[in-house]
Amino acid sequence: MADYPEKTCSVDRLVRNKKSIKSSIEGQKTQQRRDGVYAYPGETFELDGEAFIITDLSRESLADMNDAAAQAEGYPDLSSYKDLILKMHPGMTWSAEALVWVHHYKKSA
Repeated sequence: MADYPEKTCSVDRLVRNKKSIKSSIEGQKTQQRRDGVYAYPGETFELDGEAFIITDLSRESLADMNDAAAQAEGYPDLSSYKDLILKMHPGMTWSAEALVWVHHYKKSA
C-alpha cells in the first residue's frame, strides 16, 4: 500500500447525496473528490445495498480537473461540477491550486 495519510473521515461518508448515490449505482459516477482521505484502495463500502470498492486514491489540484474528471464525478462537464460545488459550500472560492484527494471506485464483482 502506498504511504497515505491518516483518514480524516469514514468511508461510509464518502458518497452521501441521493443524486451521487444513484449515479454511482448506475455506473456514471466513479470518483469522489474530498479535502481529506475517506478510504484507502481495496476498502469497500455500500450504497443502497450495492457494494463498491476503492480502486485508487490520488492527490490532485482543482486545476487538474477537466470535463472527463467532472463526468467521472457524475456531472456533464466541469462548469456544471464547479457551479454545484460552489453552491454547496457558500463562501468557497474555486482555487486552481487547492489540493483534493480523488477516491476512485467501482462496483464490487
